[in-house]
Amino acid sequence: MAESTKTATLSFEGKTVDLPIRTPTAGPDVVDISKLYAQGGVFTHDPGYTSTSSCESKITFIDGDKGELLHRGYPIDQLAQKSHYLEVCYLLLYGDLPTAAELEDFESRVTNHTMVHEQMHNFFRGFRRDAHPMATLVGVVGAMSAFYHDSTDISDPWQREVASIRMIAKVPTIAAMAYKYSIGQPFVYPRNDIDYAANFLRMCFAVPAEDYEVDPIMARAMDRIFTLHADHEQNASTSTVRLASSSGANPFACIAAGIACLWGPAHGGANQACLEMLREIGTPDRIPEFIARAKDKDDPFRLMGFGHRVYKNFDPRAKVMKQSADEVLDLMGIHDNPTLQVAKELERIALEDEYFVDKKLYPNVDFYSGIILDAMGFPTSMFTPIFAVSRTVGWVSQWKEMISDPAMKIGRPRQLYTGHTRRDYVDVENR
Repeated sequence: MAESTKTATLSFEGKTVDLPIRTPTAGPDVVDISKLYAQGGVFTHDPGYTSTSSCESKITFIDGDKGELLHRGYPIDQLAQKSHYLEVCYLLLYGDLPTAAELEDFESRVTNHTMVHEQMHNFFRGFRRDAHPMATLVGVVGAMSAFYHDSTDISDPWQREVASIRMIAKVPTIAAMAYKYSIGQPFVYPRNDIDYAANFLRMCFAVPAEDYEVDPIMARAMDRIFTLHADHEQNASTSTVRLASSSGANPFACIAAGIACLWGPAHGGANQACLEMLREIGTPDRIPEFIARAKDKDDPFRLMGFGHRVYKNFDPRAKVMKQSADEVLDLMGIHDNPTLQVAKELERIALEDEYFVDKKLYPNVDFYSGIILDAMGFPTSMFTPIFAVSRTVGWVSQWKEMISDPAMKIGRPRQLYTGHTRRDYVDVENR
């Protein structure tokens, strides 16, 4: 990026500070405040960092006003319709769409790393039998550095590459194992003769007692869920991965930190919360009651699965996800399901109701993904682990970009301190 010739002038208490303005290839200009404290003796205050650029990145761009999501410049709807998850993984990791030979090589490398170290089976047995799959996933991914310590040197580009492939390949296996462990079924080993999404479904639903064939429509829907959640710019979990990696922590620890952050209901748990809300509503005739509550400023209830913090227009992922939802539900023959009926009627009302239209509260990707996963047979406890499987490539791509950035420095946010000033210690008998 060329040096900025534009500046912003900040004046306060008789001081004047000129701050450079940087112009990105897309999005609003950015005022560079990195020298503000040195030159002006003040910090900025931005809770949630909603107006702060924390890094320079070339991976993903979101235009919330337009409802646009680009991966390396490619619109998400085109990728979801024409591409598939592992090709999108290659794009995010390396910057361009692969040639046929490059894609074949990449898919082969991922496929041949899907098995996990056999001793990890014993590690799983340390968890309670009813452990939440997300808790297990956080622990096992964090422990990968104990099993794959030959790819933890972040200063070695080859070890970074090996670690990247290992995580993309093995996190689905670990997530499926966490699910199997939680329901008391034996682990199912991955196979090298089926694709990434089909392999995941098989590891989750197959049992040794009988053959299991993955329906292509189900596999395609799973692949789209992975694709649509692959990366989403500097969200909470991605920022967590970057902050953890800024200390020089090994890649497995950094991704485990991202998974832990994703577990929060305001982030990765949104599709689970949406499905639980639909079940709470119960029947279509109760929808007006919940709509009224959503409009009531004094009622803490809010409709899950509508609107988005970033998108001020339609979520570009939602249209593709809705198509997959329709295909899966038709395949499963699910038409009279009460939860589905509530979802369809709620969607219809929200798209027509003046309140929702004015506020641009359109159904988002979480609204449809929860319905799909439920129809596939996944319990809500697996919704967030599946999100983690999808987002692993995004976290890895952001981690790799940060590690190779010569401007990288350890993250150290400042604070607006409002506590006590200096106080002297008082002996206990005098308090």
